[in-house]
Amino acid sequence: MTKLFIFFILILTSFTSLAEPKVDSQPQDSILLTVFLKHDQSKKLDEIQGILTEQGFFETFPPKGVSVVSWYVMMGIGQVVTLEVPAHQLNEVNLAIEKTAWKAFTTEFYPTYNLYPVYKDKLKNKAKVSYR
Repeated sequence: MTKLFIFFILILTSFTSLAEPKVDSQPQDSILLTVFLKHDQSKKLDEIQGILTEQGFFETFPPKGVSVVSWYVMMGIGQVVTLEVPAHQLNEVNLAIEKTAWKAFTTEFYPTYNLYPVYKDKLKNKAKVSYR
């Protein structure tokens, strides 16, 4: 009976280890893209939100299949959104922005990559925060 119990525990723990997510991994066929949504300071926040709603921004961006890695406000600049984009969907991200964000924001796009894995072993302070 003890052997059966140990066997059951081993099987159970092996399945739970398979479910652990990989951290800091990115699919091979995707890119990180940082998008600056720069505020038009001549418009009030309510106007900007109204334009975005009217143009369908919240339904369209990001396109299906594209993931938000982070979305922050950079005070004095606007919003900074980093996306994980399958390479074949880059044009969809561009069109979503052009069709739904341009009246509310001016935009800039920057291909991005995660440099932390390169430096993490060299850093004296290895503290890293991951906001989820």
